[in-house]
Amino acid sequence: MWDVQAVVVCAVTLGVLVALVLSDAAADVVLFGGLGALVLAGVLDVKTALAGFANEGTFTVGLLFVVAAGVRQTGAVHRLSGLLLGHPDRPRLTLARMAGPVALASAVLNNTPIVAALLPVVTAWCRRHGRPASQLLLPLSYATILGGTVTAVGTSTNLVVTGLVHRNVGAVPGLREIHIFDITAVGLPVAVVGCALLVAAAPWLFPRRQPPVSTADDPREYVAEFLVQPRGPLVGRPAEAVFDVPGAFLLELHRDGAPLAAIDPRLPLAAGDRLVFGAQRDAVLELERVGGLVVAPTRVFSLRASPQRTLVEAVVGPANQALGRSLREARFRNRYRAVVIGIARHARRIEGRLGEVVLELGDVLLLETEPAWAEAHRDSQDFYLVSDVPDSSAFRHERAPVAALILVAMVVAAATGTLDMFRAALIAAAALLLTGCLTLVDARRAIEWSVLVSIASAFGIGEAFRVTGIDQALAQAVTGVAHTPYAGLVALYLATAVLTELVTNNAAAALMFPFALSLAAQIGCSPMPYVIAVMFAASASFSTPIGYQTNLMVQGPGGYRFSDYLRAGIPLQIAAGATTLAAIPWVFPF
Repeated sequence: MWDVQAVVVCAVTLGVLVALVLSDAAADVVLFGGLGALVLAGVLDVKTALAGFANEGTFTVGLLFVVAAGVRQTGAVHRLSGLLLGHPDRPRLTLARMAGPVALASAVLNNTPIVAALLPVVTAWCRRHGRPASQLLLPLSYATILGGTVTAVGTSTNLVVTGLVHRNVGAVPGLREIHIFDITAVGLPVAVVGCALLVAAAPWLFPRRQPPVSTADDPREYVAEFLVQPRGPLVGRPAEAVFDVPGAFLLELHRDGAPLAAIDPRLPLAAGDRLVFGAQRDAVLELERVGGLVVAPTRVFSLRASPQRTLVEAVVGPANQALGRSLREARFRNRYRAVVIGIARHARRIEGRLGEVVLELGDVLLLETEPAWAEAHRDSQDFYLVSDVPDSSAFRHERAPVAALILVAMVVAAATGTLDMFRAALIAAAALLLTGCLTLVDARRAIEWSVLVSIASAFGIGEAFRVTGIDQALAQAVTGVAHTPYAGLVALYLATAVLTELVTNNAAAALMFPFALSLAAQIGCSPMPYVIAVMFAASASFSTPIGYQTNLMVQGPGGYRFSDYLRAGIPLQIAAGATTLAAIPWVFPF
């Protein structure tokens, strides 16, 4: 018979699950609230409840967010992404070209920044070629999830379980540390089978949807002006090299101060060429990130030299001192300490070079400036509306080789056992900061604090199952039905897979971990296969948008319905589960 504290734990856990599934409250708020309730009820003391916040796995997840941001901010991921999709003639080949490299990258980088980097690229590619983004965005999320199972650092879920294992090694017989490639023999077949299913069954799994609000419907078009950088990678390349930026159109090409009458796509670009584009806002950001292009005209002061520069949208107001004059005449850069990158006007295309455009009331300016600029001018009569452009940091292309070297060194150090994952990630994050691949501001922004709070809170709730003995009672119930080690493995995997679709993947892993240890003890075999089953089942979140953050990220841009996740996710979950359960006993014997 369970005591009062066990009943309280069950009630609180049930309340947490219901809130996570049915309410709009953030997962970190719900989980931390449940943890607080257990403390107030006297089930956990404060030290035990907060132990998850000092867990090595939690901090490792945070450090890997920083490492992934450092690689992303050098433009390495972005540069490769443009080579993935190719041309739309063969849809399955397009999907295969995307899924393989994405899964490979996800094996060593966190899923979330990969999806964040590729989401606008894939969406723009689909818009340019007339393909519905819904046929590629959910496969993008699934490919990162599948690739994340290949190594112990591929997903935050793997790191959560690795941290829990590290914490219990020595206290649980048969439990051993999980190194970076220990799970590859299980994860690689899962990734291969899953990606093959994505490609083979794509026409039946992924629907043709349109998002409720499409960026393609936005009529606003900026005029933006760029220079070909001397001794840059674009010098000598054909003009068509800059035609491929989705949503951007090359309107004029000026050479030696004179516009060319016609632009031949095969014309080699020369240092100092002035390119005038018509482009949507996101396309302007893409142009800014093309290696070898710099914003024109030449500035009185350089913001790009400052890694803190940011982009802002501002609508010209009635008191603006540049109103009725051109940017050059009004000396806009000196007056407002901001560089105009693009101008949009009432959905009409502006003719002429950027510096010669006469500003009108209501013109929308895309400005490059310092981070404090938006706050300083938010209440100014010079501008009607001022808003920051999210994710507009400049790429540090020249640092890409350094970032790649640091990433490889981190993986090698962790794989060979030279350093544990926490120390390897700590050194890698510090190296990225010291070499200028990443700024402190960007590093802080890169850390998903809500994810860390969710993980640490789930650790505490999982600990409540252990201290009240619920884990052992449920393990006994499972062994009463599943009399063999393999039957217990299947039951544990299925329970975790169902739970991870209802709550976050990290929460499911932390909650089911104590059950895995208790189940192994009840059956009398090694805990390792059960721990690995929890790790893989918690990551196998394909059937709902709420189970995995990347699934939620693509829901809006892809226009997906809840039923779309069920149609595509259930077959993938069955395939991944069957492969996992077949491979685990061979790699981690009972």
